[in-house]
Amino acid sequence: MASNDSSRAGVLVFGLGRFGSAIADTLDNMDVEVLGVERDPAVVERWSKRIPCVEADGADPRALEQIGAADFAAAVVGVGTSLEASVLITGNLADVGVPEIWAKATSNEHKRILERIGAHHVVLPEAEAGARIAHSVGGNMLDYIEVEDGFTVVKMRAPKETHHFTLDKLNLQGTYGVHVIGVKSAGHEFEYATPDTVVGPEDLLVVAGEGELLERFSQRP
Repeated sequence: MASNDSSRAGVLVFGLGRFGSAIADTLDNMDVEVLGVERDPAVVERWSKRIPCVEADGADPRALEQIGAADFAAAVVGVGTSLEASVLITGNLADVGVPEIWAKATSNEHKRILERIGAHHVVLPEAEAGARIAHSVGGNMLDYIEVEDGFTVVKMRAPKETHHFTLDKLNLQGTYGVHVIGVKSAGHEFEYATPDTVVGPEDLLVVAGEGELLERFSQRP
């Protein structure tokens, strides 16, 4: 991976379909410098009213040079309909040394290819959304995010056995191998957890740990 350069700024987003446009629009609303890159002139015309964007083909190295891709701090490859275009754009971005390349994949094979040619982060949106829903159905989990290599963060309802006890007394790390990061009580702001934090019956917990251990803990009544 290329080293971070403080002179770089902004995020390039390739492909303004549902995935790419949602990312570009959100970044723009967060006041992050963003430039959308799209081949379809009709799509460019539609989105140009909301975010900075250009008509260009990221699969062409000359186009990347023209838009100054090497000067951006990060890029998102949201092209999912064409595996060839996705691979070429990602490879071109790696060639010019973009420090952080995020890419959308449509299959595990696609994901492996993108990682091999230089993508630093690869997401499978549909599979990940399905996994998050599956983990939430029938248990205490309300949200589920696998960060990396099995390390996961979840938002969940507090199991009954934790009610009215401090985290120090519960010793969830020792008993279940999970760590409570914070607690959200009804009508109160989110608070980072301390050993003296008391868990209430209606509290939501933000818990981190290995996915399998969190799964077991979330199934506690």
